[in-house]
Amino acid sequence: MFIITFIKDVIVSAMSMLNSASPWILFSFAIAGVIHEFVGTDMMKKANLGSTKLSGILSMTLTGMALPICSCGTIPLGISMYYSGAYLGPVLTFMTSSPMINPIAIILSLGLLGPQITLIYVLMGFFCPLLIGIIANKLGGEELYYKPAYENKRIQLNLKKVKLPVAQRIKSGLRWSFTELAMAISKYTVSGMLIAGILFTVVPQGAIQRYLGDPGMVSLLGITVVAALMYVCAVGHIPFIAAVVASGAAPGVAITFLTAGCATNIAELISIRKTIGKRAVTLYAVSVLALSQVGGILANKLLPDFQPVLDFDKVTNSISSANAFLIEFPEWIQTICSLVLIGYALVSLFKILKKAAKAHA
Repeated sequence: MFIITFIKDVIVSAMSMLNSASPWILFSFAIAGVIHEFVGTDMMKKANLGSTKLSGILSMTLTGMALPICSCGTIPLGISMYYSGAYLGPVLTFMTSSPMINPIAIILSLGLLGPQITLIYVLMGFFCPLLIGIIANKLGGEELYYKPAYENKRIQLNLKKVKLPVAQRIKSGLRWSFTELAMAISKYTVSGMLIAGILFTVVPQGAIQRYLGDPGMVSLLGITVVAALMYVCAVGHIPFIAAVVASGAAPGVAITFLTAGCATNIAELISIRKTIGKRAVTLYAVSVLALSQVGGILANKLLPDFQPVLDFDKVTNSISSANAFLIEFPEWIQTICSLVLIGYALVSLFKILKKAAKAHA
């Protein structure tokens, strides 16, 4: 009976997280297909994304900060950019900045956490992705860029160019993203959500809040690890972390949690590891965790006498303002999108098992 209840709780928790992310993931697949078809290595070079120049990293930092997409939603976009010729630096920059901070999160942070924490949060949202991009371009090694993208381009130079109609190119891009890309990513996204569901079931969110809210037990390293493993959405978890700070946690807890948590989760780390490589995920994870630690320590140093800012009117106005910009999908759409991703994951799993059976035959 206990096992059945545990499995049920894990599935409910995993589905809840998957439902909140799945519509954005499928939307990202569509955008990724267009990027893959229309944005080639030449365009990447012109935008300085296909190089180690700082301007490419800066543009991806600002672009990511303006888009309210969760970390799972950035996976298809980032990987599509990488396969299209973007260097590792701009790719990891975008995959960090987009989920970490956005205009809606800033509005909520002002009302729930106050201007002091919000200022540090915004600075972290800018400098962390920028530094991660620089580190990735310096230490990317063999994974600095996707070599086949440039090799295919050199081969195509010797062939007669045939310009296909726009509609046909869009169809081709969508076919790629909803077959190859979706098949590659969905199994990691779904499995990552299941692992996160197990963690949430074993260690409920209430227990995490009590741990973080007790200043005598707080460890920034522990918070960093907890945040990195959880599925954290900047908009959805600002009220959670505001409650933690209001219960007595230091301001550094908020900065560390939002930085490490929003920029990473198990599904994203697995996807980067499997689609780009070990070096990429190591650089990404270590950089995010280290920088979030530094941000938390600096916040505690800069705000030693911080007082929680939880004024009812400010909270109400902030939530109302944020909701005006927030897109919420109906529950039935979320469920359908989640089932589509689960379907992709099951088909991918079936192919893996079939291949393994043939190998042992």
